[in-house]
Amino acid sequence: MGRIAYVNGRFVPHGQAVIHIEDRGYQLADAVYEVWALFGGRLSDAQGHFTRLERSLGELRIAMPMSRAALTLVLKETVRRNRIAEGLIYLQVSRGVARRDHAFPTTPVRPAVVITVSAVDRVASEARAAKGVGVVTTPENRWGRCDIKTVGLLANALAKQKAREAGAAEAWFVDDLGLVTEGASSNAWIVDGEGRLRTRDTNANILRGVTRGSLIEVIRREGLELDERPFTPAEAIAAREAFITGAGTLVLPVVAVDGKPVGDGRPGPVAMRLRRLYIAQAKATAV
Repeated sequence: MGRIAYVNGRFVPHGQAVIHIEDRGYQLADAVYEVWALFGGRLSDAQGHFTRLERSLGELRIAMPMSRAALTLVLKETVRRNRIAEGLIYLQVSRGVARRDHAFPTTPVRPAVVITVSAVDRVASEARAAKGVGVVTTPENRWGRCDIKTVGLLANALAKQKAREAGAAEAWFVDDLGLVTEGASSNAWIVDGEGRLRTRDTNANILRGVTRGSLIEVIRREGLELDERPFTPAEAIAAREAFITGAGTLVLPVVAVDGKPVGDGRPGPVAMRLRRLYIAQAKATAV
């Protein structure tokens, strides 16, 4: 069976899914998105993603396209029609279709909704985690509201391309103070020399990662020391361990920064333990 997409109230074959050329998400990046990991066909960290979606829409003054309960049903139906148990589900909500103008439409329009689902090979993902990945650093050049999960991702795309060309999996943005803000599609972490888990606080201009938040629950439950404080690339290289978090990566060990090994250059025990614990929690709480 081919892939199925949900577009503005209709389920259509993926290859036939289209939006209007004057959709403001397409022309102006006037849209937000969310991505849920799927475990056994169920949405992980569901409420955290819904809460962030509602916040992002509110910050852009875009109406919620339907109730949370209705949206949950549509998301689950899209998963069911695609027959995907392990994967990712992508939701995009734009302000809608209107004559091209930078300002909001004078006559309100209906938000546009697109949902797609893709499969993830969990065996390959675990093999990748067991090996670890590299990251490269790049100057922070994004806008001042990275806390809003918008589709305006050109700087992130360029950073990801830089990483790919360097043989790395992720890029870490570094601000004018020389501190890591976050990854192009993930939050950045280290285990410092004292064994503390460190990641930048969300009062800074970074995304309020849902996986990050769920992992913090795990960290506190396990009695591990958490320090929400930024770090430099040099501190990451000198750290015992490093890793990234996100719906697509879950908890993924980082073994090199700009080609220099972190710790002994292998995935560390803390990151691997947290990965196991996070996945167990995600599976247990998925809806």
